[in-house]
Amino acid sequence: MQMIDLRLSQLAPTDLRGLPVADHEHGVSRWYPPEFLPREGRGILFLDELNLAPPAMQGMAQQLILDRRVGNYVVPERWFVWAAGNRKEDRAAVFDMPAPLANRFIHLTTEPHFESFKSYALGQGIHEHILAFLSFRPALLHKLDPLQPAWPSPRSWMIASQLYKVGLDISHVVGAGTAAEFSAFLKLYSQLPDIEKILQGHGKPISFPKEPSERYALTVALTVRAMSLQESYQAFQWIASNAGQEWIQLFATDLFRQARARNDLGRLAMLVQRDQLLQQMFAEYMALLEEHDSHG
Repeated sequence: MQMIDLRLSQLAPTDLRGLPVADHEHGVSRWYPPEFLPREGRGILFLDELNLAPPAMQGMAQQLILDRRVGNYVVPERWFVWAAGNRKEDRAAVFDMPAPLANRFIHLTTEPHFESFKSYALGQGIHEHILAFLSFRPALLHKLDPLQPAWPSPRSWMIASQLYKVGLDISHVVGAGTAAEFSAFLKLYSQLPDIEKILQGHGKPISFPKEPSERYALTVALTVRAMSLQESYQAFQWIASNAGQEWIQLFATDLFRQARARNDLGRLAMLVQRDQLLQQMFAEYMALLEEHDSHG
């Protein structure tokens, strides 16, 4: 499906309705619709930041949403009209949405979900220290502080990762309190066992940490630092021999997710034949994946 991202707050009513052009032959004016509106195919016409648009613009959008037309323009049959916006309690500079306009929507409230963020962040190369910290403190993935300009959110954590990689202070994007917690968490990394030994298959003498924060840090570090399926397999073998079921499950899920992102599920399927536990977890993961794809 196609998607057209339309920011109503950046448009004037004439931008959406189109411009009047004289029809000298018939003695009337006709509205020429803008080129960015869809005319064929199927897709989503996405009206982003709908409630940032002034009332006049929202009124124009109301006609587009209810009647699926503005002036001479008609929304094609196989196009959906979706919209998004922040709430007033998010400290967004929004206008009240007219009740008739609000009544024309199915309203869904989105919330941050750590596992979804983790999957995205791993693919974007987030720094392992930040991901380990958020694994330990997922409540800080999104925590609005109305009294501060900087506070933690999925967006600000990705910015923080870029700052942290070049040695800059992250408090300017996630807030001083959250940055202080992160700094305290970093002291754990000097206490972690030798990760390279584990990845090379020499981790037998190394025991799994007892402190929960160290466990999160070590599990994420093994996930991020494993550069090959063989190293991931060595890490899995070590965790399976030393950690409890929840930690084995956590690492295995990240391993499968990483392999899928790298288009490596085929090679992983061959590798899991070596281990019955990993084979069982892989089968469960693939079943969930097939179920998800069939519903999608």
